[in-house]
Amino acid sequence: AADCEYDWGWYGRLVGGYFLSHPGINDTFPNIQPGILQVVDKDNNATKFLPAAWKRTDEFYSYKKLSKDTKILLKIDEKSYHGGANGDNHPMAWYHEYDGGRAFYTALGHTKESFAEDLYLKHILGGIQYAVGENKRLDYSKAKTQLPPEDNRFTKVQLSQGEFNEPTEMTILPNFDILITQRRGEIMLYKSETKKVKQVGFLNAYFKTTAGGVNAEEGVLGISKDPDFAKNNWVYIYYSPIDSGVNRLSRFVFKNDTLDNATEKVILEVKSQREICCHTGGSIAFGPDKLLYFSAGDNSTPFDEPKAKYVNSGFGPLNDFSPNQQYDARRSSGNTNDLRGKIMRIRVKDDGTYEIPDGNLFPKGTAKTRPEIYVMGNRNPYRISVDQKNSNLYWGEVGPDAGNDSFATRGPRGYDEINQARKAGYFGWPLFVGNNYPYRQFDYGTGKSGDLYDPAHPINTSKHNTGLTELPPAQPAFIWYPYAASPDFPQLGTGGRNAMAGPVYYTDMFPKETRLPEYYNGKLIIYDWIRGWVKAVTMLPNGDFDKMEPFFPSLKVNSLIDMEVGPDGKLYLLEYGNGWFTKNADAGVARIDYNSGNRPPVMNAINVNKTSGVLPFAIKATVDAKDLENDKITYVWDLGNGTTKETTLPELEYTYTTAGDFKIVVEAKDSHGASSKSNAFNVYAGNETPQVAIVLAGGNKSFYIPGVSLEYAVTVTDKMDTAKIDPANLFVSVDYIEGFDRAGTPMGHQQGQASISGKNIMLSLDCKSCHKEADKSVGPSFLQVSQKYGKDANAVTYLTQKII
Repeated sequence: AADCEYDWGWYGRLVGGYFLSHPGINDTFPNIQPGILQVVDKDNNATKFLPAAWKRTDEFYSYKKLSKDTKILLKIDEKSYHGGANGDNHPMAWYHEYDGGRAFYTALGHTKESFAEDLYLKHILGGIQYAVGENKRLDYSKAKTQLPPEDNRFTKVQLSQGEFNEPTEMTILPNFDILITQRRGEIMLYKSETKKVKQVGFLNAYFKTTAGGVNAEEGVLGISKDPDFAKNNWVYIYYSPIDSGVNRLSRFVFKNDTLDNATEKVILEVKSQREICCHTGGSIAFGPDKLLYFSAGDNSTPFDEPKAKYVNSGFGPLNDFSPNQQYDARRSSGNTNDLRGKIMRIRVKDDGTYEIPDGNLFPKGTAKTRPEIYVMGNRNPYRISVDQKNSNLYWGEVGPDAGNDSFATRGPRGYDEINQARKAGYFGWPLFVGNNYPYRQFDYGTGKSGDLYDPAHPINTSKHNTGLTELPPAQPAFIWYPYAASPDFPQLGTGGRNAMAGPVYYTDMFPKETRLPEYYNGKLIIYDWIRGWVKAVTMLPNGDFDKMEPFFPSLKVNSLIDMEVGPDGKLYLLEYGNGWFTKNADAGVARIDYNSGNRPPVMNAINVNKTSGVLPFAIKATVDAKDLENDKITYVWDLGNGTTKETTLPELEYTYTTAGDFKIVVEAKDSHGASSKSNAFNVYAGNETPQVAIVLAGGNKSFYIPGVSLEYAVTVTDKMDTAKIDPANLFVSVDYIEGFDRAGTPMGHQQGQASISGKNIMLSLDCKSCHKEADKSVGPSFLQVSQKYGKDANAVTYLTQKII
C-alpha cells in the first residue's frame, strides 16, 4: 500500500513512492475511469503478455516521492483519462531490490472486476514470482538497515525532583554540575558529586503582570555555558530585567559555585511589550563555530481582543485596525527591523560586544533590517539546538490555536512545527503556518476577507511594520502537526501541543562506554512538552526528513522543557512539572542511561498472600522476575525485621513470631552480578484485618431506583476482638454508576468511588498539563470547570466530545 506510513522513510523506499491523489479528490472527475497503460518493460513476467497499449478501467493513483532506484514496468498516458498529477512520467507498476530483499508494486486492482480479469491476474502472478525469486532461504546478512535498540536497555535516572520552581533551561558544565534557570529569577545548581541542589544566583526579573486575567511568560528564560567555559567561566543568560521593558542577553562569570552579578556584560536587548501575554522564546545555543544563537518570541497575544467585533479566532494575528498592537504579529515576527519573533546569530567578542557573521538573513547596512537576524517569521521558538557538525539550526515552534481550517475566510487550522534552517530564511509566521499553508488578508474593521498570502512573494502591509514590505520567500516547516491526528506525521498523536527541538546526536563525539548506541548517530531528538513523547528523527544525507520513531518508548516525563547532551554522551532532561506558573512536585532533572551489556533481572511487584494476621503470622511471598539474557536468578528477601533469606525460586514462605509492621523487599541477582530491587510490600504481624460483609435484606440488588429504600445488614468478624462491635464505629457509604457511564464501568469488586474511573480517564489524557484539581494553572482548575458546567444538562456530552 502506498497510502500509509508517510513518516517512515524506509517503508516509502520499499514501496517506491507515496500516494499523492486520485481523480475525485481535488477535482470533480469520477475516481474510476478508463485509461491507457503503456508497457515500458516487455521482458518481465508481470508484463510480457500484455499489449503495448493496455486499455482498462481502474482507479489511477498519482504519486509523490517516487524512488529513482525502481525499474518501471508500466506507466499511464495521462491524456487518456482525467485527474492525473505526474505528467508524462506517471509510473503505475515497478520492481526493485531493496535492503536485501525484493519488492514488486502495482497501482492496479481497485475494482472487484479486476480479479476476474485474466490479464490482471497474470500481472499479479508475475509480480509474485519476481518477489519470491528462486525461493531460497532468507539471508538476513544482506539487510543493512540497523534495528533500534530494545526499550529495556534504557533507564531514566531521576537526579532531583520537587526542588525547582518553574525551571526553564539548563546547561551542563564540564564537571557534570548542571546550572538551571528558574523563571522567577533563581539560578540553581545541581552538584553532581553531592547530588544536591542549591541556589547560586538571582536575577531580579519581571515574571508577573499586574494586569487582570493575564499570565506573563517573561522571567529568566534561557542559559548556556560558553564553548570555552573551562577556561573563562562564562555563562550566557536571557532574561527580563524588572526595571526595563526589554528581554536581555547578558554574559556573567560563574565561578566557585556563584553567579557574580557584578560581572554582567549586556550583549543585546530585545524590546518587549509587557502586561500582555504571550510568547517569549528565550533559548540559547552555540554552533560548532562558536556562533551564539538565541530565540525571541513574537510578543503577541493569541487571544481574541475583548469587545472587538472582528477578532483573531485562533488564526494568524494580523490586526492593525486595533490600537492595541499586541494583536498584530506583523509588527514583530513579520518585521525585518524588529528582533521579536526571530532567532539571532552573532559572534560574541571577549569584551562583551558582538560581530555579525556572514550569512545572516540581511547583509549589514541593509535599510529597515536588523543584521543580527538569522531566522525570522517565528511565533514562539521556545527551544532551539544547533547541529554540532554542519551548523543546521533546529527549533520547536509553538503554534496557534484554531482547531479547523477556514480557507474561504481566514486560513488554515493551527499547527506546531519542528523547523530546520540550513541557511538564513523567513519561516512564515504570521502569514503562513505548517507546510506553508497561507492565511488570508483580513480587514478587522469590516470583517472582509482578502486574498491568500503568497509564500513565494510575501508582503507585510501592516501600518505597525517598520521594516521592509517585501519579505523573503517563506520556508515550509520540517515537521508540522495540528491538535487533531496528522495525516503527514500520524505517530505524533492528538491533543495539546508544545513542540521542542533537542540535539542532533553524534556517537563519535562521546565516550564509547557511556554514549548512546550507533543507531542514533546523526539523528535529531525532538519532544513535546504537552503530549509527553520523545521522538528520534532520521534524516537523509542532504538533511531532508526520512523517518520518525519513538525514542525510549516507555519513558515517562513530566512536562519536558529542556534536553541536553552531557560530556558523557548521555541525555539529560529538565522537567517543568505538570502545572503552569507554579512550583510542581514533579519538576526535576533526570538522566537517560543506556546499557549495552548485561541487563539486570526485570521484576514485577511482590505478591503476598496475606497482608496481616495474628501471631504466629505465616506468609507466602512470590515475585515474577525474568532475566533478559536467560541467566539464572537468585533471590535475596529482606523481611524487614533484620532477617534475610536467599532462594533460587521466586517465592518464600516465612513465619513472623514478633508483632510489628514490616516491609518486605526482594533483590533479584543474575549470575553476572547484575541486580534489581522490588518496591517494598507492607505486612502487619500481630493482628488481622476485620472481615466485613454487607447483605441486602430486600429490594432490587442490581439497580438503583431513586426514592426506593434498601434494607441491608452489616456483619463484622474480628479474630482479635470478640467483644460486640459498636455500630457507631461503622461507616457505610453508597455509590452507583449512572447509565451513561456504562461503557466505562470497571468490573469486579469495587472499593473506590465511581468518580475514580472518570478521574483515571482524565489523567490518561493530556488535561493535567494545563489544569489542576483546585488551583488555577494555564487553564482553569477542574473545580472551576465543574462549577461552570454543573447546571448544564448537556455538559457531559459537550465536554466528552470536546476533550476525548
